[in-house]
Amino acid sequence: MTATIFVDTNVLIYAVDDANPSKQAAAQRWMEQLWRSRRGRLSFQVLQEFYSKVTRKDPGAQAEARAEIRGLMAWQPISMDAAALDRAWKIQDRHRLSFWDSAIVSAAKAASCRYLLTEDLQADQDLDGVIVINPFLRDPSELMV
Repeated sequence: MTATIFVDTNVLIYAVDDANPSKQAAAQRWMEQLWRSRRGRLSFQVLQEFYSKVTRKDPGAQAEARAEIRGLMAWQPISMDAAALDRAWKIQDRHRLSFWDSAIVSAAKAASCRYLLTEDLQADQDLDGVIVINPFLRDPSELMV
């Protein structure tokens, strides 16, 4: 399977946060597989949320967070434009999601992703053709063949 996978902010945070070792290990496995397969995608919204949350928790982590984001720029982050905003509103109305979750789903669609890797939405839910995968309930090997 070669479908691309959109990564939500929580996966990036768990990958660098050692407060929950089992979630950190799972997030790191996913990120390693996505780098290796070149199937990872994300948005500028995700990168902004990651930076904000990581540096709020530890202001001394700015340099590390910036370096991580610079590396993730290789995934060609999706920007919010007028079409993505309109799609986010439609997703929000149709699925009764928060605006921010709808914007993530909209960005995943803009990046032609089949899967959205997040713990914030219902696992296995189909959101207009984007399937939600909880990275802490499934192993990357299930999608990375």
